[in-house]
Amino acid sequence: MAGTDQRQANRVSTAERAGELLTGWVDRLPARVRRWLPRELVGFAILGGFTFLIDLALLASLRAWTRLPLPVAVSLSYVAAFGLNFVLNRTVNFRSHAPVGRQALRYALVVGGDYGLTVGVTTGLAALGLDFRLARVLAAASVAVFTYSASRWWVFRDELRAPAAGGR
Repeated sequence: MAGTDQRQANRVSTAERAGELLTGWVDRLPARVRRWLPRELVGFAILGGFTFLIDLALLASLRAWTRLPLPVAVSLSYVAAFGLNFVLNRTVNFRSHAPVGRQALRYALVVGGDYGLTVGVTTGLAALGLDFRLARVLAAASVAVFTYSASRWWVFRDELRAPAAGGR
């Protein structure tokens, strides 16, 4: 029985290995750089870039192959990409083991704010004559800092690792 427990303790999940692959190189940077470029930020940016490409591919596909209005196409691709982003950030980047329900609710609130800004900026800039792809990129840039901050310090914060009151 003890051997089984030890093997389970030594087992590294696929998500942890993927997270290490994505961000392990950050540990080799100088300390001054690591202070301003934490692993969670690097992982968030890489996963955000990946899911943003999924978002754009879905949006372009919906625009090319359907007659959906732009706000509907943006919404569908956005929801799919953010769902994938939540799962990847929870498991691979922040490696959270907290109950998923509370995190999903918090993330939904963040996504709601991001959604309004994304649809508004994308459709607004497109209405002004900017190509919808460039409008979507500018919209994504406008929410990136907020989304990372909310994810890092509110959605995926590890309450078990937070210092207890009184310094214990």
